Amino acid sequence: MNTTLAILGGVGLISLVSFAGILILTLKNAWLRRVIPFFVPLAIGAFLGDAFFHLIPEAFEESEETLAISFLLIAGVLSFFILEKFLRWHHHDSWNEQPEEFSHAENKKHLGKLVLISDGFHNAIDGIIIGVSFLAGTEIGIATTIAVILHEIPQEIGDFGVLLHAGYSKSAALLYNFISALSAFAGAILVIVIGGASSEKLVTAIVPFAAGVFIYIASADLVPELHTKGGTKNFIYQVAGIGIGVCAMYALLFLE
Repeated sequence: MNTTLAILGGVGLISLVSFAGILILTLKNAWLRRVIPFFVPLAIGAFLGDAFFHLIPEAFEESEETLAISFLLIAGVLSFFILEKFLRWHHHDSWNEQPEEFSHAENKKHLGKLVLISDGFHNAIDGIIIGVSFLAGTEIGIATTIAVILHEIPQEIGDFGVLLHAGYSKSAALLYNFISALSAFAGAILVIVIGGASSEKLVTAIVPFAAGVFIYIASADLVPELHTKGGTKNFIYQVAGIGIGVCAMYALLFLE
């Protein structure tokens, strides 16, 4: 099997997983309105589970430079803090606008942008990992592709739900989620161009950075969304959603 074609084929399958959100669209509109808020805590659990069960352990497994990994984690957090600041300033066309002047609707709009950017970054990493795996061997590449697909399904469903929550239409959420997924090809092509050894070093650097990004998105952007809805019923849904997201990511450890 041609290695380049195998890499691109694996990445193509990963990109199609972005359409997992179609499962949500099978619900009737009345049910859809009820369950959309549930996908925000689900996404929180998926982001945190991905960071703490997969990305951070992988980073420490691949490198003994613990301080470097810690700095990259912090860099991931700070980079999206800066990005969020930029989005807020750009929205108001003024560097003097205060975050407190953001309405909840405006917060939801830029939340969708942040989720798409972070998902695109994550997909690019997936493309790099799949590329490196196929360079190591076809069997390894196939196994890695299957593992990534299983890994992506719960997160893509959560991301799609967050986009609907942020005000995107169903068709726009599907389209933008798919475009974000195509960044996996950028990661794969990068591996093909620079080769396996250099790509492995790149993975070592960007995996902890991505973990920091996911921790920031979950804690700084998605968690505050949960505080906009009070009541015991919403609290139970929120805790259950986070728990399901975390457990899904934990369960994937036994399938990889």
